[in-house]
Amino acid sequence: MTTPPPSLRLFGTDGIRAPFGTFPLDEQTVGRIGYHLGLMLGEATTNPLVILGGDTRQSTEPLCDWIAAGLRHAGARHCYGGTLPTPAIALLVRQRGAAAGVSISASHNLLPDNGIKLFDHLGFKWQEPAEEALEERLFNHPDQAEDLAPTQLELDDSLASDYRQALERPGTHEHWSFEGLTFVVDAANGAASPFAAQIFRDLGAEVVSLHDRPNGRNINLNCGSTHPEAMSRAVLDSGADLGIAFDGDADRALFADERGVVRDGDAALFLWARFLKHSARLEPPKIVATSMSNLGLERALDRESTELVRCGVGDRTVVNTMMEAGISLGGEQSGHLVDLTNNTTGDGLATALQIAGILKSEGKPLSELLSPFVRFPQVLINVSVSTKPPLESLPTVANAARDVAAQLGNRGRLVLRYSGTEPLARVMIEGEDQTEIDQLASTLIDAIREEIGAE
Repeated sequence: MTTPPPSLRLFGTDGIRAPFGTFPLDEQTVGRIGYHLGLMLGEATTNPLVILGGDTRQSTEPLCDWIAAGLRHAGARHCYGGTLPTPAIALLVRQRGAAAGVSISASHNLLPDNGIKLFDHLGFKWQEPAEEALEERLFNHPDQAEDLAPTQLELDDSLASDYRQALERPGTHEHWSFEGLTFVVDAANGAASPFAAQIFRDLGAEVVSLHDRPNGRNINLNCGSTHPEAMSRAVLDSGADLGIAFDGDADRALFADERGVVRDGDAALFLWARFLKHSARLEPPKIVATSMSNLGLERALDRESTELVRCGVGDRTVVNTMMEAGISLGGEQSGHLVDLTNNTTGDGLATALQIAGILKSEGKPLSELLSPFVRFPQVLINVSVSTKPPLESLPTVANAARDVAAQLGNRGRLVLRYSGTEPLARVMIEGEDQTEIDQLASTLIDAIREEIGAE
């Protein structure tokens, strides 16, 4: 294997992600990742167990196979669950007393991408020091993992059934009966496909199931949380009470109200936080959201005497902030919500059950329940970039950003950052007037393209 430059980071904001078959998701590198992971875990425990599973991409099983071969070569054990949502891996690590979990998924990305997400023995995403230690081993330590023999993956169906039972079991989450309600469920042809519709049917709901026929190539393809319009239309066509759309690995969910209006993670956070607050179960009365969450969420929560604590982007950052501040609920606008009383990472299925349960408990349409939450006009634009130097080091960009912030004043917000997983700069502006923020965004986009825009 050609040694990459020392500055290269394999891990982004959510694990490793790349087109399948290219570095670092080529067979040799993935096998070595499994090998060094096994060695690291073996330093802390004898004969460590790793839970393996992933989404429905045709590349997921080979990647699991290569990881397993490396683990076995290092003296570690694995338990393979086949198609499993990413949060199922986190839960099963805790249930089985495993040393780690590996979810093979590129989340909301299309084919040909795939990825590797790692969980520690407590079910939390690996922290940066652990990722850096694994990278250092991979790039700088000679090993005996150059020619790994393929392993035979043996599917353990009990992993999927244990996850399903955990979602439906009273005491794990609110236990609701959805008799009399109709839900549209879009599984994104991803990891939610074997679980979502059946769970809601088991709890009494009528279910219109969309995009639950994965073929290895159609994950997230014009469906799921990245394309919620199909869910929205189906809600109107069926007269459903609620629409739910998952992403490829089911760690996030978006919703549609009974009018077909799409509701994002900010809306779900408001609804969930208010429900807990009114039930005297939000202590302290605070939630965590990222810099990308709409200013309308902050204002609506303020009227409920609930504080919004902002943090950087990424579910790991959200969870770390929640733990540091002793806050139980947090999440992202993308629909990646975390309930630390029950989970260690975002679980789209658990979030969907909670939102559906609030709808059932309140006995009111979702549009009415969300009427206090009024979104500020917002523009979010991705700009393809050729490099990622510090944005403040780019004179034209920095000057444009200062001008935008000055014009907005306290009437809005600007967030300018790079994507952690893609060659993109993200421009987010919100304010009182859509025309104004569109014009301000255009100025910033032109500045970014002038200095670092991709050809």
